[in-house]
Amino acid sequence: MNMRVREDYRTLSGPEKASILLLSLGENYIVKIFELMDDEEILELSQTMSGLGKIKPSIVERLFVDFAEQMTSTNALVGTQDSTERLLKKAGITGDRVDNIMEEIRGPAGRTMWEKLGNVDEEVLSAFLQKEYPQTVAVVLSKLSTDHAARVLGMLPENFALEVIHRMLRMEAVQKEILDEVEKTLRSEFMTNLARTQKKDSHELIAEIFNNMERAVEGRFMEELEKSAPDAAEKIRSLMFTFEDLAGLDPAGIQTLVRGVDKEKLPVALKGSTDTMRDLFFSNMSERAAKIMKEDMAAMGPIRLKDVEEAQQAIVNVAKDLEARGEITMPTGDAEDEMIY
Repeated sequence: MNMRVREDYRTLSGPEKASILLLSLGENYIVKIFELMDDEEILELSQTMSGLGKIKPSIVERLFVDFAEQMTSTNALVGTQDSTERLLKKAGITGDRVDNIMEEIRGPAGRTMWEKLGNVDEEVLSAFLQKEYPQTVAVVLSKLSTDHAARVLGMLPENFALEVIHRMLRMEAVQKEILDEVEKTLRSEFMTNLARTQKKDSHELIAEIFNNMERAVEGRFMEELEKSAPDAAEKIRSLMFTFEDLAGLDPAGIQTLVRGVDKEKLPVALKGSTDTMRDLFFSNMSERAAKIMKEDMAAMGPIRLKDVEEAQQAIVNVAKDLEARGEITMPTGDAEDEMIY
């Protein structure tokens, strides 16, 4: 019996093209791709394969070229977490493996569990840990960076925190089995739910966004908010931190900040600031350094408001970083935070 030879690429149907492509890839790949398909798709392709006949090499080559062109075209592709999860389940991957993979996608940054915990807000982490055994908490804190562990420990109830400290003092090298058990607990009870619990306060988020806007744009938004949602506007304003707020830093804080900021940003920021702010910074610098900076500012000539605002925001960001590292204490405006000299 003579086998039918297909010579015209234009007469091939979609299922026939798919079948030729799969056959060209080989049996190992066909099996893997079939695992991702439902029974009806497999049945249709199997039937089509069995009736293909002989395909000329030129047709196979043309099919590959067309397939590659379609794969690299600019047609929009939409990938979501939900569609990815469905694909993983359809591929026959077990429930636990799917959960672990999706946790990696949804969870905070970090390759290992301990790196992930390093990116978890201390308030969220301490709220979870105070429900665990002190020994478990001791193991977790021993794996965190010391500054993060300190912040978490400081938020735990005092008696519980002391118990954890005692466990840490008595703790020797942690056995791998114990680490694995703690990691398993964290995965099952905490990390899988973190995406739903770790949510920044909306007012705090807007305050941070406004802090990074040009002053004129932020002013317009704030003005509108004060009309439409005065309570929210007041809360956002209290959470915002401006360059002028740095006036509340103590002399040691200003000196630390001067050492930490970009030396090109500071004169730009001060040139667009008030005499009070300029005097504050100059008085906390050496006489020679202050003289050089004043000369630099005088030589600048006119500068754009946008450049001033960007420089001031950069300095505020450095101040926030220094505060996060415990090197300075940012003023809050509360009476109890005022310094007495």
